[in-house]
Amino acid sequence: MLKMDRRAFCRHTGLGLSGAALGLGQMDCMPGKEMKAMKITKVNSNFEREPLARPFGFKGGQITGVWQTIAMLESENGHKKVGLGAQSVLWSDSAVSAAHSEQGGNALMYAMSERALQAANGQTFASPLEMLDALLPEVYAYGQKITNRSNLRKTFALNALVGIDNAAWLLHAAENNLTNFDDMIPAAYQPGLSARHDRVASIPALGYGTPIENIVQLADEGFFIMKIKIGAPGSQSEMVEKDKLFLKNIHEAIGHYETPHTSDGKLPYYFDANGRYDSHDDILRFLDYADKIGALDQIAVLEEPFGERNQDDVREIVARGVRVAADESAHTDADTRDRIEQGYNAIAVKAVAKTMSMTMRIAQVAFEHEVPCFCADLTVNPTLVEWNKVVAARLPAFPELPGMGLQETNGWQNYRDWDRMRSYLPNSDAAWTISKRGVYLTDNEFFEQSGGILAESEHYLKLF
Repeated sequence: MLKMDRRAFCRHTGLGLSGAALGLGQMDCMPGKEMKAMKITKVNSNFEREPLARPFGFKGGQITGVWQTIAMLESENGHKKVGLGAQSVLWSDSAVSAAHSEQGGNALMYAMSERALQAANGQTFASPLEMLDALLPEVYAYGQKITNRSNLRKTFALNALVGIDNAAWLLHAAENNLTNFDDMIPAAYQPGLSARHDRVASIPALGYGTPIENIVQLADEGFFIMKIKIGAPGSQSEMVEKDKLFLKNIHEAIGHYETPHTSDGKLPYYFDANGRYDSHDDILRFLDYADKIGALDQIAVLEEPFGERNQDDVREIVARGVRVAADESAHTDADTRDRIEQGYNAIAVKAVAKTMSMTMRIAQVAFEHEVPCFCADLTVNPTLVEWNKVVAARLPAFPELPGMGLQETNGWQNYRDWDRMRSYLPNSDAAWTISKRGVYLTDNEFFEQSGGILAESEHYLKLF
């Protein structure tokens, strides 16, 4: 294991080469302090199935529950840490989801997580980033084999590695007596995570066709930016017409609402097409209609209109005044550079789906190109919401929403037993864990406590 040539693999797959993979260990060093390597001497894994309150549909499919995966790493120094993941087969590779039963697809991803743990056992890593560079090629190749898909999406492998990557960061912190998330960020990636917002917007997610009264209710509750799925079922022409009608109904219902969080006082719209559009012409028809009804100025983000299959430049769309964001298609830092070169001017980062290690790299690439980022969700558990939040609170602010971070959180909308899952948080009563009027308070205590991500959860420890 771990004998694959990473340079050749990265050239072949486009996964990208980080400083660690290139042998530039200094890229991942902490400032002013030499970090101890971690030798992993014991591993273990487990998972829990958490049902959703109702089927959650997107990308032409649906899920009824989420496997919460837990990875355990123990070092030769006796430190033992557990890291959580949340599997989303449908999001990470819809083709795998379509080819298997829901639980069958989950089992495939879980097998990849287990493969990663076994590959890491007995190995010594200078940092979690070095570990990711070592594991990702093998896990991806293994995933190609067991799914029988040579073009398996990179996010499928990254999603499988979230739990072990999180455990590695916690183990790395324990081995080096690091007690704050800021101290854990390698020097090379600190600029991209250098903000300190005292507020993070809580962005709910709404599936295509959500009743307008539900959207109005959320606006009445103080949510001022919502992630709304477009890309209706049907042919491309049918989709555009349905999306136009959906936009019209939304704008008529909440377009006049006011908020103190934007420069113009209007609610910003955040539309996610999940790669459903096939052409620029169709997107431009949608935007022309938005302009016709007076909604164009309120579209703050148009996420993933085409998906990675479309490598066309998107500057024509950006010229309409809309931020076009890459999400699924920005698997890695290398992919992020590609999307930015195509004109994408926003990036959705997902520490809960693409690993914290890869997220640091992606955020740094975006920072260097002056492209703003925000945190997207994966319908994750309350613990992973906090892993996302420590990133969201440190990302440079969106120009349209100054002074705050942005984070999608939809688990509270979708899990049947969200309150029980919240009880697993070691600091579930902390103010930063609950949004009020659509905002999380990320004050000094939040930063001092690193959002609680370094605290141990008795529930998850008991699983081992």
